[in-house]
Amino acid sequence: MAALVKIDFVSDVSCPWCAIGLAALEAALQRVGAQVRAELHFRPFELNPQMGQEGQDITEHLTQKYGSTPSQQLQAREHIRQRGAEIGFVFRIEGRDRIYNTFDAHRLLHWSALEGEGKQAALKRALLKAYFTDGENPSSHTVLVRLADSVGLSSERAIAILASDEFAADVRQEQQFYLQAGIHSVPAVIINDRHLISGGQPVEVFEQALRQIADA
Repeated sequence: MAALVKIDFVSDVSCPWCAIGLAALEAALQRVGAQVRAELHFRPFELNPQMGQEGQDITEHLTQKYGSTPSQQLQAREHIRQRGAEIGFVFRIEGRDRIYNTFDAHRLLHWSALEGEGKQAALKRALLKAYFTDGENPSSHTVLVRLADSVGLSSERAIAILASDEFAADVRQEQQFYLQAGIHSVPAVIINDRHLISGGQPVEVFEQALRQIADA
């Protein structure tokens, strides 16, 4: 009989390691197969909550935030691209041009969780692909509505949510919960409210943890 495992995936849609971590986690879930039945919940975390809607040039942003040089950023981007390729996630060769505000994307993700099993995961994957593979703007309402529609969510409802502040308080409350719990970097994968796996770990790390927790 499959063990029921609750997984809270705390992440941001502008975080490349979150894309890698999700791909690795989903690969691990495929490997464990019938041993585990996972309830996967995507929880909000904003890497740059003060970012304006117009975004910021990515090189400028990374230099200001981390003090890295363009050369160091190029090396990091190539490392990330290779890690993604190993598990089937495609990062565009030229990387990201800009970093954007992701609050509205998190509002739609919160709503999608209420719309039926699998909708939230589908929207999360679509958002990550749009930004990292296709180079689209995840703060654009036009992009967000199209992505919602592409995974079977109501575009009319998405438009209405984005035109209001619906789910804003819910997202802020969830973010505060995880910050107060000590989560300050993502991805943070919390299994059964007790076991924390930090970072975009290899598939094997997630697989081993899932098997051990299922057998406990």
